[in-house]
Amino acid sequence: MALTALTALTALVALTLPAPGALAAGPASRATVAGSTPARATALAPIRDPIPQKPLDSGLGLTVEEYAAFPRTQPVPGPVTDARLRRHARINHLGEVPGRPGRMAVPDLNGRLYLTGAARPPTVYLDVAAAIGPAFFASSGLGSGLGFVAFPPDHARTGRFYTVHTERAAEARARPDFAQSPSAYHGVITEWTATDPAAEVFAGSRREILRIGFTGGGHGIQQIDVNPTARPGDTDHGLLYVAVGDGARGAGSGDPQNLSVPHGKLLRIDPRGTDSASGRYGVPRQNPFTGRPGALGEIYAYGMRDPHRFSWDAVAPHRLYLGHIGEHAIESVYEVRAGDNLGWTEREGPFVYDRRAENPCDRLLPLPADDARHGYTYPVAAYDHDPPPGWNCRSDVGRAIAGGHVYRGSLAPALYGMYLYADIVDGRVFFSDTRRMERGSGRLADTHTLALVDRDGRTVTARQLAGHPRVDLRLGRDAQGELYLLSKANGRIWKVTGVRGFADCRPEGTTLAQLTDAAHWAPVTPAKWRFPPGVVTLAEPGAARPGPRRPFEYAVLTAGPRFGRVEIDAEVRLDTPVEITNRDVILVLAYQSDTRFAYVHLSSDHTIYPHNGIFVVDGADRVRVDHQWNGSTGAPPAIRDAAWHRVRVVHCAESGQIAVYVDGSARPLMTAVDRTFTAGRVGFGSFDNVGSLRALTVRGRPEGS
Repeated sequence: MALTALTALTALVALTLPAPGALAAGPASRATVAGSTPARATALAPIRDPIPQKPLDSGLGLTVEEYAAFPRTQPVPGPVTDARLRRHARINHLGEVPGRPGRMAVPDLNGRLYLTGAARPPTVYLDVAAAIGPAFFASSGLGSGLGFVAFPPDHARTGRFYTVHTERAAEARARPDFAQSPSAYHGVITEWTATDPAAEVFAGSRREILRIGFTGGGHGIQQIDVNPTARPGDTDHGLLYVAVGDGARGAGSGDPQNLSVPHGKLLRIDPRGTDSASGRYGVPRQNPFTGRPGALGEIYAYGMRDPHRFSWDAVAPHRLYLGHIGEHAIESVYEVRAGDNLGWTEREGPFVYDRRAENPCDRLLPLPADDARHGYTYPVAAYDHDPPPGWNCRSDVGRAIAGGHVYRGSLAPALYGMYLYADIVDGRVFFSDTRRMERGSGRLADTHTLALVDRDGRTVTARQLAGHPRVDLRLGRDAQGELYLLSKANGRIWKVTGVRGFADCRPEGTTLAQLTDAAHWAPVTPAKWRFPPGVVTLAEPGAARPGPRRPFEYAVLTAGPRFGRVEIDAEVRLDTPVEITNRDVILVLAYQSDTRFAYVHLSSDHTIYPHNGIFVVDGADRVRVDHQWNGSTGAPPAIRDAAWHRVRVVHCAESGQIAVYVDGSARPLMTAVDRTFTAGRVGFGSFDNVGSLRALTVRGRPEGS
């Protein structure tokens, strides 16, 4: 089932980016406005819903097992006034130590660098906070503290590795190499050399490589890393990449576009070189701005706000993907190359950013007709995040992107070649197909959601795994290309052990067909129904009845047994005229009584709560349970015309998983997990319209078998 679902992904159409020079339909439209230069942006219609296509349900789930649990730590030196820093353990990365199979390094922002593995609990390898002393700072700013660790491929031979940590400027032991004014915090990169690289506890020396001053406590140095695929003789061999944020100075800062400062840039330096201004590192000759007057040779790419996480594809080693956290709405994935300008603060994702707009919902505008002359690089995948409270803007999901990895492992073959990423806050996991992530194509690759499945086969959310609504999720990867999920909320790591299709149970046992005779059905109101040869038709709309709010009219299939695990396969047609926008039919499942059942609502509308979703009636008004509803829209309309459409519904009673497929798609249109009912009968009807059913087949496991 999982492999079938993946095959269908290759045929998906990517989302087209806003076309320069197209005309806007109004404030709520997508990027479609006749363009001009950014200076005239305020004359253009703003885009209230910049990426209207919400992430698509892939029908796949990651099976996860707990891998490690870390001890509680506290930010130092304190006090902590931001509740988001009060986590069990602020773990934010997992990577395998080169030359030491199964030895995973995990930094905790609060100051400790751990080693852990499948058969060993976490142990402290190096207490960076203690080694640095009173200047070490982790009490303010979401990324403050021990931000990252990078082990070069030759670590087992040289003992060298690199960390980045935060110091408060007032207590810092040295002046920064580069600084914003004023600078309240320093991001410091340190090279450590272990006397014995195989030792369980660090002993050795350290030296400072680079120190950068920042005005704010956020958007500092987010990641440092070495291309693990680079070999001797490669351009990247031995070089250290440094993702530097804009210092949280906001959209008014010109630093990301200023090539004379490192802020808002991806740097590339040679930690073993000496030709920098400080003499503590080298500036690679092959960097795109080396030798340009007024520009820092350290810069590899620029125009960034908060470059959160980057990684290389092991199969395409020069392909670097970056997850970039947006200001207004756009969470982006870029394929970054030397010299790229991602556009911030003139662009956010593939849109003009108007920082002067008074209404915060009016800050995104379409690209101008002459946009190509600016030379900006645009994302290959993106989603728009939920707005802050009080903003009347449209959005899809989440708050901030956690950049991830192209999957090249063996445990989840259905995801091979997919770039997996996540939302930091709500913990939802996504993927995009790297074959659709094309630079310069003018399209965004589709974003697909992945469910999570625990070792007992139960579908869970990241929030349930973490035990907190703010998951603080990160993704890690080992040397075999297998993936891990990390949560600061409870200080735990889960390994991805496989992938399975959603609702992939096998409804085998009893098969019912040729079910359109009137004798097989029990309608609520028999006079409203017709049974011409081969068809079941609800010919007149039902009327509201006393009791819970529920579909007005339906008929229950009385032939055969009550089913537990069940698959419904049929063709349906909406017979209400297409001019009516909220037409619908329903498929009933797990029917117990007139006030206790579940149903799938198939509608031409998806913008209000009762339409186009999965619902449960349990002695009270119907409750929506599908994953696609985000508070304002649900899954795309199931049926828009007057034609017949094939619908398949799978209900795995044991797990509570429900999946709805339309017109032969291998990807479900709707999914839900609900264990209210574990068995019952099936049926057909409509909430308050008319429709028909034919070619019905029901197969499944009878209740109790």
